[in-house]
Amino acid sequence: MSRLSHSRRAVARKTDDAYLRELGYEPVLTRRMGPFGNFAISFSVISVLSGCMTLYGFGLNTGGPSVMLWGWIVVGAMVMFIGWGLAEVTSAYPTSGALYYQAEQLGGRKWGWYTGWLNLLGLLGAIAGIDYGAALFTGAFLNLQWGFEPTPGKIMVIFLCILALHATLNLFGVRLVSILNSVSVWWHLGGVTVIVGALAIVPSHHQPADFVFGEFVNNTGWSSPLYVAVLGLLLAQYTFCGYDASAHLSEETTDAQVSASRGIIHAIGWSWLAGFVLLAGLTFAIQDYAGTVGTETGVPPAQIFIDALGVGGAKALLLVVIVAQLFCGNAETAAASRMVFAFSRDGALPGSHLWRQTSNGTPRKAVLLSVACAAVLALPSLYSPVAYAAITSINVIGITPAYAIPIFLRVKNRHRFRPGPWNLGSWGVTVGTIAVVWVAFVTVLFCLPQTRPDGGALVTVETFNYAPVALLVVLALAWGWWRKQGSSYEVPAKAFDRSASRYEDEVV
Repeated sequence: MSRLSHSRRAVARKTDDAYLRELGYEPVLTRRMGPFGNFAISFSVISVLSGCMTLYGFGLNTGGPSVMLWGWIVVGAMVMFIGWGLAEVTSAYPTSGALYYQAEQLGGRKWGWYTGWLNLLGLLGAIAGIDYGAALFTGAFLNLQWGFEPTPGKIMVIFLCILALHATLNLFGVRLVSILNSVSVWWHLGGVTVIVGALAIVPSHHQPADFVFGEFVNNTGWSSPLYVAVLGLLLAQYTFCGYDASAHLSEETTDAQVSASRGIIHAIGWSWLAGFVLLAGLTFAIQDYAGTVGTETGVPPAQIFIDALGVGGAKALLLVVIVAQLFCGNAETAAASRMVFAFSRDGALPGSHLWRQTSNGTPRKAVLLSVACAAVLALPSLYSPVAYAAITSINVIGITPAYAIPIFLRVKNRHRFRPGPWNLGSWGVTVGTIAVVWVAFVTVLFCLPQTRPDGGALVTVETFNYAPVALLVVLALAWGWWRKQGSSYEVPAKAFDRSASRYEDEVV
């Protein structure tokens, strides 16, 4: 679908740093990440061994096997449209600011401002969610190994240790991050192979194909099968987050106009395939559906491992998953810190003069701020799982709409958009339109109540979906800070001709 070869013949591609200067920024980050490393960071952030495993229990209750498997296929296909649209815009504007810079260039300062806040808070929520999930799985492993009781306080200590590890690794620079992400790719692919292979070979009993691809389960309390099936799509949509990492690392990537775009597409494609294999392997190996749903471990995949392989095999596979989650959180920390750096470079954050500083080509203070914010976001989990879920919902409810904004503006301003060497040609508007419509649909989906309690009440405090509240809070914060500090926010406008004042004054 790309017209890469035609673009190469038509226009000689500028060097990475020269093009970055044309976009309005002086290069200060170290460009030591190759094309594979750029793909690897998005693949690591998507992390099917994190998203699919953490949300598998949700899938068992919300539609069951059939919705998980077929939903994965449908959602993966739609996410590819988002990826294609985002890759095209990224090729034109390969900067660490990524989504917000693209939105500003294509729509004006306020578009960039609100996109940036949605993207930033989504990324910070992602660090909290990923690393807290890793802490939960670590607690389950320690419980099997030594009888460790995973209380909220102990899980929080594990979580903070994981955050400290990721901060330390990211302080060493992009070269180490790139190496770890490259290892992460093979760990994920090898891990899926080992898990599925063990679950296929060892157990004497497997579920039939008509169960895996046809069984519908509704433990939500809602009576409508269609509503429950639509809710079940969230497992896949939650997992397919974070592929903008390739764009955020573009200022540290060689041949960024092509490598970052390919990184986005390849990360989604390989995750789509690996995730389907993993979900199918887990579901075929279920020995006791009710026991898996109600497992005392709190982690349904762990119960599948125990039932199918015994405690020893379960512990081994849990370690595979935990290491993958650690890779995932480390990659997300890198992506979020680059967003903090870029947003501060343009004066959009409190204390911007601190967070935009670099040391040996690495935004170390931005790294520390990112993990500190993630730690604060997770603190409510000490007192209320509902409050923690509400705060981490900022991840998907913030980052998913942020993906669509630059694509929407590219479609809206199609005659002003100047494509980069990786582009969709005449398909750009069609692909972009499909992507925006899908994002609008899933954004509404994220805001719907997911469970209904017994007794006839539609929702209670425990079952209320706080995602729309989180979205409103994020937008309110962005609006308030715009009123106070928006005048100091100034993104370079050299890459896009915005001579018409309507782009500068457009209100979101």
